[in-house]
Amino acid sequence: MNTFTRTVAASLLATALHVAHAAPPVDPARIAAATVDGTHVVTADGVRLYVKDWGPKTGPVVTFSHGWPLNSDSWESQMLFLAGQGYRVVAHDRRGHGRSSQPWDGNDMDHYADDLAAVITALDLHDVTLVGFSTGGGEVARYIGRHGTGRVKKAVLVSAVPPLMLQTPDNPGGLPIAVFDGIRAAQLANRAQLYRDIPSGPFYGFNRPGAEVSQGLIDSWWAQGMQGGHKNTYDSIAAFSATDFREDLERFDIPTLVIHGDVDQIVPIDASGRASAALIPGAELRVYPGAPHGLTDTHKDRVNQDLLDFLRK
Repeated sequence: MNTFTRTVAASLLATALHVAHAAPPVDPARIAAATVDGTHVVTADGVRLYVKDWGPKTGPVVTFSHGWPLNSDSWESQMLFLAGQGYRVVAHDRRGHGRSSQPWDGNDMDHYADDLAAVITALDLHDVTLVGFSTGGGEVARYIGRHGTGRVKKAVLVSAVPPLMLQTPDNPGGLPIAVFDGIRAAQLANRAQLYRDIPSGPFYGFNRPGAEVSQGLIDSWWAQGMQGGHKNTYDSIAAFSATDFREDLERFDIPTLVIHGDVDQIVPIDASGRASAALIPGAELRVYPGAPHGLTDTHKDRVNQDLLDFLRK
């Protein structure tokens, strides 16, 4: 496939995502129909979302949306730290990931955002600071685009995929569709090996000269990824790569912090963190020199402190 054909295909893919997989327009009654069942929130379409709800129930609320193909365990360092500082910290496993249901359909950003809304509504959370990492940053952006900021106080995007990862005619700085085709092909060929290769290489920057490799982090990443559904995590590649969040970002009307590493090999900073900060009115951009994509683990002490400082402002 030549460059022109790939560009056209990329545009068609982005369009097709919204036509074929997008959730219906927001129906407040459907969001309000979500119920709490033990450690799960059950959505109107029957998806069971596993939820962690840590810290004092009277504390200021912070929600965490995780990256692909992980689950809420990936936020445990930040959640434990902030809960110890008096915050109520809430994180759910995205549909099709972790301990949540694995529905065949609905593995797209609109459904992800509506599921976050269901968790917030079912737990009756208010004045929430939304924190999203990588794909979770897209979830946060689409939540604000679809549901507004009536329950939201602040937002934080960490190594996040917005505004648009995919290279298109009006987004020339994005990544070519061949990159995501490669991830899809590798997942179909040997998902277990792909989920070893990503954390042992670019995700944590372990492929860089002089890197101190942590086998524990690699094993944890693999275990979280393999707990997700094959179909769900496969569909999610299109969701995080081809969803256009530019209009969502322009609807942000709350204080927003953008954190990104300047050697991120998964979501390069120029087309993501810097571009998002430029689109969000009044956003604060904090660049971590030498930090990889998975900086919530490699630079967790700095992330924790930056989050706490931002929450206290």
